[in-house]
Amino acid sequence: MTPVDDVVLNFSAGSLTLLNGILAVVMFSIAIDLAPEDFRRLARGPKPVLTGLVSQFVVLPVLTFAIVLALQPQPSIALGMILVAACPGGNISNFITHRAGGNAALSVSLTAFSTVAAIFLTPLNIAFWGGLYAPTREILRATAIDPVSVAITVGLMLVLPLVLGITLNMRRPDITAKLRSPLQWISMGIFIAFVVLALAANWAYFLQFAGLVAGLVVLHNGLALAGGHVTARLAGVSPFDRRAVTIETGIQNSGLGLVLIFGFFQGLGGMAVVAAFWGIWHILSGIALARVMARTEAAR
Repeated sequence: MTPVDDVVLNFSAGSLTLLNGILAVVMFSIAIDLAPEDFRRLARGPKPVLTGLVSQFVVLPVLTFAIVLALQPQPSIALGMILVAACPGGNISNFITHRAGGNAALSVSLTAFSTVAAIFLTPLNIAFWGGLYAPTREILRATAIDPVSVAITVGLMLVLPLVLGITLNMRRPDITAKLRSPLQWISMGIFIAFVVLALAANWAYFLQFAGLVAGLVVLHNGLALAGGHVTARLAGVSPFDRRAVTIETGIQNSGLGLVLIFGFFQGLGGMAVVAAFWGIWHILSGIALARVMARTEAAR
């Protein structure tokens, strides 16, 4: 049995380019829901957004590092957990927040703000928390990851479509009104299909190592959701906003995680299996949580 830290998954340069394009389309589908007034309104009452960003980029990485120190998984698995925690919120969080009866507009804005912040905070969190733990520090040294290159990748793939989507919504709202619903469903469908095909190409490895990461991912995701809820409660935001912050913290952009893993870590097995399993599990846990939340109406 090949050690998980030595496994390199099958993922071509063309597949990486395709994944970049899919994520750009997904981000564009979020952006056409936004207008400058959304940002001005949040600027007048920034507390829920700031709470969400702190939960996303401070609380979750701290909880992740605590899990790594306590359980000491294999280095590549540990770094995969750190990398997933450093990513911004995933766009399916918007759909799940809506289903949960939470503030969907806040969720969309949090996804947008965290995506912009990720240009700086994702590489910073990977380097900082990965560098604090000796086994993952060795992987970072071996790969010689450049935070500037990560920032450029995140910026081009996520922020550019965000700007284009908002601009189109400002200038041609008639077009975005027609595109909004079908584009969101199509982009999510394409992304899920891509993940399934990528898993199929590496199915033997996934079956071999899924048992190593399944429990960790379930625990990690559960703590992310709990951390978001507790952070929002301590900040005193309304239950309506609290649902958005909770879900946004527990739904990570694992697709971006895969892009970074294959672009900068050569598809390192433990990292990729963690990100792939997160991509499946957080949808299931998010939808289950939304069903529970939706049973009661959240006070605004």
